[in-house]
Amino acid sequence: MQRYSTMRLTGATLAVLALSACAGGNYRPVADAPVRIGPAYTIRGTTYVPAAAPAYDAVGYASWYGNESGNRTASGEQFRPGWITAAHTTLPLPTYVEVTALDTGRRIIVRVNDRGPFALGRIIDLSRGAAEELGMKAQGHAPVRVRRVEPSEKDRKRLREGKAATRIEPVSAQELQRLRVRLPAKGQ
Repeated sequence: MQRYSTMRLTGATLAVLALSACAGGNYRPVADAPVRIGPAYTIRGTTYVPAAAPAYDAVGYASWYGNESGNRTASGEQFRPGWITAAHTTLPLPTYVEVTALDTGRRIIVRVNDRGPFALGRIIDLSRGAAEELGMKAQGHAPVRVRRVEPSEKDRKRLREGKAATRIEPVSAQELQRLRVRLPAKGQ
C-alpha cells in the first residue's frame, strides 16, 4: 500500500510539473504589481540608477529589438516581440510611457517591462510590435520623445494582453518643432 501511494504521489507531482512547464515555466505573469525600481547596476562601465521619476520626459533616439523572443525580461515576464513593450535603463518596471516619433508626430502608449538600451545616445528600445505601431520599424532608429504617463485601466489591460492602447492623435507641427530643438546630436 505504501508503495502504491508513493507512486501515485510521484505521478501527480510529475503531472503538475509538466503542466507548469506548458504555462510558461519560470516567467512571471504579466501584471502591473508589484512595481519594481531595483538597485543600481553597471553595464559596460556605465552605472544606471533606477528611480520612480513620475515626471520623466526625455528626447533622444529609439531603436527596436525582437530577436530575443521567449527570453525573460528584467521584470521576469516572457518577452513577446509582437507586443507593445519597451526597455528603459532606469524607469520602474512596469511603467507606461507615451512615445512620440519626432519625424512624423505619431504617438503611442508603451508598457516598459525590460532594461536597456545600453547603447550611447538611445533612451528607449521598443519591441518589434511597438516599432511597427509607431511606424519606425523599417528605419531601425528614430528620434523620439518619451514621457511617463498614467493610461486608463482599459489601455493598461490592453497592453498587458499584448494589444495596442487607444490611438492618440499625432502632435502638431508646432509641437514637433519645439521637441526637435531638444534633440541631442546623434551619438551623445
